[in-house]
Amino acid sequence: MLEDDVEIGANACVDRAQTGSTRVGTGTKIDNLVQIGHNCQIGRHCAIAAQTGFAGSTATGDYVKVAGQVGTRGHMRIGSQSSVAGQSGVWGDVPDGATVSGNPARPHREQLKTEVMLRKLPKLVARMEALERERR
Repeated sequence: MLEDDVEIGANACVDRAQTGSTRVGTGTKIDNLVQIGHNCQIGRHCAIAAQTGFAGSTATGDYVKVAGQVGTRGHMRIGSQSSVAGQSGVWGDVPDGATVSGNPARPHREQLKTEVMLRKLPKLVARMEALERERR
């Protein structure tokens, strides 16, 4: 069921429900190339960017922002006023008001810290190897 003022872009697909209904809330904007799986419940005034896929029975609260190329596992909930960064893989529930990123999606600040550590890893390994050579 599409409520009032819903916009759906080109080549997007909203699957019909197997049981119950698939619902897209009032004022929600769905970009091109988005897949909304069966039995999904999309809240009001959400924005879903291109190449996003919601697996079956995914639910969102209201005012959710989902960036491009996001995928969800299904049978989970993205809380109201949450944001999901691009190319994230959402494997579990996202609390209300959270901002998540990464794969698997986790709090955005935690993901940023992990990215910084990964970038430092080659220098850290080289330093450790140099220290081991000195010890010999």
